[in-house]
Amino acid sequence: MKLYELSSASDVKTVLERLGVTHEGQKLLVPKSRLHLIYIRDLKTPAANILKQDALSIGADLAVPKETVTCSVPLVDALLIANEKQLKELIQKEKAQPFGLKTVSNALTSLVKQPVDDNAFEVMGVVNANEDSFFQGSRFHGDAALSHIVSMIDEGATIIDLGGVSSRPGSLGVSEEEELSRVRPIIDLIAHHNLTCKARFSLDSYSPLCLEYALSRGFSIVNDITALSDDAVASVAAKYRATVVLMHMQNDPTTMQCEPVYDNVVLAVDAFFEERIEKAKRFGISDMILDVGIGFGKTLEHNLQLLKHHAHFLRFGYPLLVGASRKSMIDKIIPTPVEERLPGTLALHLKAYEEGATIIRAHDVKAHVQALSVFKALHLTV
Repeated sequence: MKLYELSSASDVKTVLERLGVTHEGQKLLVPKSRLHLIYIRDLKTPAANILKQDALSIGADLAVPKETVTCSVPLVDALLIANEKQLKELIQKEKAQPFGLKTVSNALTSLVKQPVDDNAFEVMGVVNANEDSFFQGSRFHGDAALSHIVSMIDEGATIIDLGGVSSRPGSLGVSEEEELSRVRPIIDLIAHHNLTCKARFSLDSYSPLCLEYALSRGFSIVNDITALSDDAVASVAAKYRATVVLMHMQNDPTTMQCEPVYDNVVLAVDAFFEERIEKAKRFGISDMILDVGIGFGKTLEHNLQLLKHHAHFLRFGYPLLVGASRKSMIDKIIPTPVEERLPGTLALHLKAYEEGATIIRAHDVKAHVQALSVFKALHLTV
């Protein structure tokens, strides 16, 4: 008899399939293998004591401060440690408990939702039609833009994101007419060559005028960094039944990096998504993608926290997009000019993919398709 320990990142379902475990057995075993570490803030102290006992009774646990048992403080933070099976049992137990534990039960329910395909990914290639985007290698016009788009599709991009206005820190906006004059020639070329049959196209814009033009010519995604702040954008998106990318940003590009502050960045972004998803639904928008907005009103620490805990946002049930390509957070970790940030970009994006992001917005399509394909193969290997 011999044994060896599998990586905690192993795809347990694949392991069970190769062992020949029945489909019914897999349904029972896979939830037992998924460990959840859930941070709970401002829990009433009596509730914490009840929750800890209930967790222990099913083999899970709740880490609490020493003051909890004496109830010497009114509120505490806690860390729940449970696999998916235990979490489902705990959800049922807390539905009948006092001190706000029914609310805790409802909140925990959203965390057991899993994506349809944990290993799927799409690469969104970036094309900029303006002269002030932070990475010169993404700027294209006319036939050069068309050629670059075709190349990215050939390299494996399934979404192309076209933008006409820079959103880098400190950038200034332009009129809708000026923005349209930049993107219209490229949109027309895409339509003329029927490229919307080969990939999905997204317009990185919050201009109703520009979005109307793009959507009427085959674009299907609205990538709005203001997350439907403008009702007119929501109306245009709903009119064309477009998919909408809801991105979190604190303030606006001119001020967003002026000492951004959060009490808890993960919870702040979570609350933002709740509010904007509800708004989208009110306008009849059902297809959404969530983007935590790396670099949009965040410090390096905020960005790292959002990437490390990205899986939290799977609770909403929508695909997660990440866009850290060549951004300055890499330079803050290790001083690197923008032209040399591909290795750092890949490290950030692979972590986000591991944490549930399935749409990767990138300048370097070929490198990302290769890296993600290899990373996916590692996860599927027993």
